[in-house]
Amino acid sequence: MTEQVTFWFDVACPFCWQTSRWMKEVEKVRDVNVEWVPMSLAVLNDGADIPADYAKAMEANWGPARVFAKVKAEAPEKIDELYTAMGTLVHPGGEGGKKGYGAYDEIIAKALEEVGLDASYADVANTDDYDEKLRGYHQGAMDAVGDEVGTPVLKLGDTAFFGPVITRVPEGEEAGKLFDHAVGLAEFPYFFELKRSRTEAPQV
Repeated sequence: MTEQVTFWFDVACPFCWQTSRWMKEVEKVRDVNVEWVPMSLAVLNDGADIPADYAKAMEANWGPARVFAKVKAEAPEKIDELYTAMGTLVHPGGEGGKKGYGAYDEIIAKALEEVGLDASYADVANTDDYDEKLRGYHQGAMDAVGDEVGTPVLKLGDTAFFGPVITRVPEGEEAGKLFDHAVGLAEFPYFFELKRSRTEAPQV
């Protein structure tokens, strides 16, 4: 039976990127159907009391998230490909951690061109035209998993979790086994979390 997975992502997050690349490996070895849905750390932190430097990073994160909201609404068949293209520029490409409104404009334009989407999708990056739609997608993640979590959010069947948070990307059957265990935990309605302190950064 095909396993249904909903994956809420923010392209700016390196931990989310690692988890998403694991899910791409899972697609090769398990029967899964993944729906990719944007969420936003900028929305999550909107109005929150956060350090000034982090606030500048959240300003930058609005642009890509807004573009993904428009693509999800108008060309959902391209969102997986666009996430891979833009995320590759941001993370392996070393273009992450930008600060201030409009900081990802060049990256957005490059990624749209790479996947054959019209450049006009970038027009929403620095406007609030798609904020309501973006907030709606984001709220879908919060409704599924609860408040006070970040990205990624994965829904496995009827159960959603924040994570799994991984620093390396397993491949082949190892990726499949990690997925099997995650699905297994999701089968228990009274299971909520496992956590330990991270000892390494994402190995992008």
